[in-house]
Amino acid sequence: MSNNLTHKNILEVKDLCKTFILNKRQNNVLKNVNFTVNEGEMVAIMGPSGSGKSTLLYSISGMDDITSGTVMFDDRDIAKLSKNELAALRLDEMGFIFQQMYMMKNLTILDNIVLPAMQSKKDDGSKKDKIERAEELMRKLGIIEVADNDINEVSGGQLQRACICRSMINKPKLLFADEPTGALNRTSSMEVMEELVKLNNEGTTIMMVTHDARVASLCTRVMYIVDGNIKGEFDNRRDPAVSDKERERKLNNWLMELGW
Repeated sequence: MSNNLTHKNILEVKDLCKTFILNKRQNNVLKNVNFTVNEGEMVAIMGPSGSGKSTLLYSISGMDDITSGTVMFDDRDIAKLSKNELAALRLDEMGFIFQQMYMMKNLTILDNIVLPAMQSKKDDGSKKDKIERAEELMRKLGIIEVADNDINEVSGGQLQRACICRSMINKPKLLFADEPTGALNRTSSMEVMEELVKLNNEGTTIMMVTHDARVASLCTRVMYIVDGNIKGEFDNRRDPAVSDKERERKLNNWLMELGW
């Protein structure tokens, strides 16, 4: 298995704070959050509703401004990048999957997947190369047969797998996922997770928000956040000698200790 975790940090978060002003009152959503993510990890962020999980994901990916602290992505301080530099970084070096599967209604599934590659300014092959890369990703995720379909002609599970293909088209260094299985039934949800685990085994670093312990149990590390603070971390690296059921049981016990 290629998932021997290296010691290179892809992400380093120091004293991250995020404050919203609501009705002239300060709402400190994230308070002095500190953690690192190594290349090759698959990290789940869990916690009760309103604990700051999605805000954390959006803050560290540059989709949301931070109030204070630093977020270093691949040795670059994202708060110091211009809007254009940040947009290029997110397009070329980060991948995004959301619970709501946003795709362009007037494009086929294949065209939706290729779109970020066509928008990218990096020299990464011809249009033909990019289409071939998209088709290869679709084959890998078992959805090549819906390449020419419209987005309303596929199942939820197929659409989310297409979103994974789209997120991988520019070969990102880090994939962010916000409740990627939240809108799916149990079968589709586990199919999507199997694909994410495969990508992780092949070396893609993944950071996801989830409320589903079964989904989180497939990750290599789980961070638990309450009221904007990380209350604990659970090392859940895959061991061939330990079954998925056993890993899920251990994680559930840990979550219950934290008041899940």
